[in-house]
Amino acid sequence: MNILVIGANGQIAQHFIKKIAQTQHNAIAMIRKEEQVELLKASGANKVVVADLEKDFSHAFDGIDAVVFAAGSGGHTGADKTVMIDLWGAIKAIDETVKHNINRFVMISAMSTDDPDAGPESMRHYLVAKKLADDHLKSTNLKYTIVRPGLLTNDAPTGKVNLQGKISDYEDRAITREDVAAVLAEVIDKENTFKRTFELLNGDVPISEAVNNFS
Repeated sequence: MNILVIGANGQIAQHFIKKIAQTQHNAIAMIRKEEQVELLKASGANKVVVADLEKDFSHAFDGIDAVVFAAGSGGHTGADKTVMIDLWGAIKAIDETVKHNINRFVMISAMSTDDPDAGPESMRHYLVAKKLADDHLKSTNLKYTIVRPGLLTNDAPTGKVNLQGKISDYEDRAITREDVAAVLAEVIDKENTFKRTFELLNGDVPISEAVNNFS
């Protein structure tokens, strides 16, 4: 399976590409800048496509079987960039996936996206953008999975997670970026995650077990 990784220069995406390189799948890295090509090849990308989410990037979808949307402006950028990347860029990526008759789409979203008003005021514009993009994805016939991690850290991966449709009981609202990437690699071809949304934190259950038992 050829997997288009949008936002491939991001930390989660790079971890994901390294993990996919150890499988039978191929990672096609989509990046904005030519100077990032060698880094992504070194990470294990089978192919690198230079394309900009804020422009026409339809050519990146040729020969693709699945899409992972890992692009993001971050929770602390201005509302203008958040709208262009996390909302409009995501919507365009979803629509291109439909146009190219690609069935599989995995979205990296965020916890609290289902209720932006309950999130921190400083991140409300980000959560609203994520919610609208998620809702657009849910309105399609794509075999989507929406992954909503908590606070991202660069700590060493634990290989264990708390993966639920809605997490209401937790001690720590964090998840390592590498553990998120491992979950993405695990769900990419798991039918029990099709048309499903779940929240994700570090926890006590091994990743493979948590994904396989998700219902």
